[in-house]
Amino acid sequence: MPAGTLFIVATPIGNLGDLTPRALETLRGVAAICAEDTRRSGQLMSHFGVSTPLLALHEHNEDALSQRVVERLLAGESLALVSDAGTPLVSDPGFRLVRAARAAGIKVSPLPGACAAIAALSVAGLPSDRFTFEGFLPAKASARREQLQRLAGETRTLVFYESSHRIAESLADMRAAFGDDRPAVLARELTKLFETVLDGTLADLQQRVEADDNQRKGEFVVMVQGAGDDLDARLVEGRRVYALLNEHLPPSAAAKLAAEITGAPRKALYGS
Repeated sequence: MPAGTLFIVATPIGNLGDLTPRALETLRGVAAICAEDTRRSGQLMSHFGVSTPLLALHEHNEDALSQRVVERLLAGESLALVSDAGTPLVSDPGFRLVRAARAAGIKVSPLPGACAAIAALSVAGLPSDRFTFEGFLPAKASARREQLQRLAGETRTLVFYESSHRIAESLADMRAAFGDDRPAVLARELTKLFETVLDGTLADLQQRVEADDNQRKGEFVVMVQGAGDDLDARLVEGRRVYALLNEHLPPSAAAKLAAEITGAPRKALYGS
């Protein structure tokens, strides 16, 4: 018996009209649907009249369940994988299942659709020819700030996901790492009733979010323009290296060494 197919199916991120006809047909036709949250996915399936059984597949059981799913695929059944919203595997579980299925010689077929990161980038007006998706920043402030400092010299547009209860703190940490004047865009509740897309500098965005309770509700995509290709990037990286070296060396020595490592002007680093 030929093996079945594992379909990776994108679902709406808000507006239910964004579910494609092909996705709906596939969800109705497979033997089972693997879903991160069966309650949330169950509501979506009920809305569209899909009665296909749901299997809970999340970060805590993915390793154990993947083998069982692969066995069903090898037995000839076709199955689908969905996330809570958007394209599976983008800041969501699923890559272990896909890897196991491909290793077993099973066809894995994508059904493209909504993705919050790409949707946000398409309306941001920031450089999109090269970008890096960073997903969710660490919840702990120290780890979050450390990661942002590592990204300070990145020249590509940065794309982050963030939750409502951390958005203000994350914007403040981005200001500290990237500077007040770095251009950025904040996309909130995309495709939903209260969709907003705010642009400006990081300082502008933080002030607007802190001044308006409504701008701290919902699901967020934060996009930050990359550092300048030449001097700006060297300055940002130089300041990051200087800050690290300054913990162990006198300021003058730290600035001299950071300038040699990064090519940033020494005078611009000293005392930064």
